[in-house]
Amino acid sequence: MRRLSVCLVLSAVLVVFAQDLPGQVAMGTSPALRLTFLQMNDSHAYFDLHEEWFPGPAGPVYHKAGGYARVAAIAKQIRKETGGRMMFCDCGDTFYGTYPAQKSRGQAMVGVLNALGLEAMTLHWEFAFGPKRVRELASELNFLVLAMNIYEKDTGKLVFKPYVVKECAGLKIGLIGAASNIVDKTMPPAFSEGLRFTLGREELPGIVKDLREKEKVDLVVLISHLGFPQDMKMLSEVPGVDVCLSGHTHNRLYGPVMAGKTIVIQSGCHGSFLGRLDVEVKDRRVVGFTHKLIEVAAGVAPDLEMDAVVKAAVAPYEKEMSEVVGETATALNRNTCLEATMDNLLLDALREATGAEIAFGNGWRYGAPVLPGKITFNDLNNMVPIDPAVSTCRLTGKEIVAMLEENLEHTFAGDAYDQMGGYVKRCGGMTVHVKVENPAGTRVQKIFIGGSELQPERVYFAAFITEQGVPAKYGRERKHLDVRAVDALKAYLAKHRPAKAELVGSVVVE
Repeated sequence: MRRLSVCLVLSAVLVVFAQDLPGQVAMGTSPALRLTFLQMNDSHAYFDLHEEWFPGPAGPVYHKAGGYARVAAIAKQIRKETGGRMMFCDCGDTFYGTYPAQKSRGQAMVGVLNALGLEAMTLHWEFAFGPKRVRELASELNFLVLAMNIYEKDTGKLVFKPYVVKECAGLKIGLIGAASNIVDKTMPPAFSEGLRFTLGREELPGIVKDLREKEKVDLVVLISHLGFPQDMKMLSEVPGVDVCLSGHTHNRLYGPVMAGKTIVIQSGCHGSFLGRLDVEVKDRRVVGFTHKLIEVAAGVAPDLEMDAVVKAAVAPYEKEMSEVVGETATALNRNTCLEATMDNLLLDALREATGAEIAFGNGWRYGAPVLPGKITFNDLNNMVPIDPAVSTCRLTGKEIVAMLEENLEHTFAGDAYDQMGGYVKRCGGMTVHVKVENPAGTRVQKIFIGGSELQPERVYFAAFITEQGVPAKYGRERKHLDVRAVDALKAYLAKHRPAKAELVGSVVVE
């Protein structure tokens, strides 16, 4: 309980504004109305308490957080406190990320989400189940999925409603959805079959105008999964949005950020945090607001009704999930941009399973930490929930450089709209020296493999998972093996007790 109190005090940020924020009508004599927004983003189907990573003065520290029963308890308390003047929105990456969600193709999440009292959500990793399945899941929800930027290729029609107008606390609120735009650009083709994804930059101005002038809304709110840098740039270019609930990049914003006159918040990942934004509105203008990043701490008493829903959802999978498959001597996490211990374990397993010289993994952000000690089957599925086939190919040195330059640009592009990656591509068996500040195509300085400098014309044997690990345009002799990522991890852990996966400096920023 002491930890919860300290966290809430440290995470509370108060910002009060009385300057010219977005609005259409001059200040009048009507009283200010109060409304609370509650945000959850990138919860990745983490049903219950899990270890969470926190920065500390001498390295990372870990303690348990999250779980939808605790999320529900916090939401119910705020709804009661505000007299129902609350709108709870979800920014996507919600159906995908844990074993029950994967095995049920998202079905295990439907009852949980329907019990949360959400107003609307948007999408990203949900498309791992395929476009048809996404539509099926959306049809079972008791709230709307919104996306102004997903189109059918054949017809040009929007797949989901771009926005909805709702009333709460005596106010008309326009909620706009912006799904992740990278699904058809950097992710496996099956995710976007028959669909086209745009940034939403061209669509947003017209929608804002319609909401302001035709619908006469008091507030315009963007529910986004584009990413914090992308949201900040877009909102600096498109006026008229009052609030942006941002997702995708897993930022823990302890205070709101202003993009022009738009209030932007983002609230971590794995359901470990909720963002609360209280706004005061007068004559269709935000005249004041406060914000708090709330840790969904272990000390929060779970909501009993939601706890029963969660237990029912995960019960069919508990026996499999609890199987102990190995041990780790290293705290495994995926919270660092250049390299991560969790991915080093995966890369070592890929190299051992294939005999490859080098291995490449995705710069995924999701995956709850695993502390030193026992590793369960559930832990492995949290690391690689899609459980792709282990693959191999032959790459020239030139191709390796080109692939890494492309990935570094996707991660660190100066133009936020060109940022389409997660973290930096994970590299095993090699050391890559980079200058992040350099322009596209010039960031890689030196690469060493097996103690020797990379040779441009030499062919290297590489292991990887999914087409994001090594995009299809690179390499030759591409093979998908009869072993999957989780099997490779299990085999590796059976030989190495305990396994070690320390940071080794695979990517060095000069």
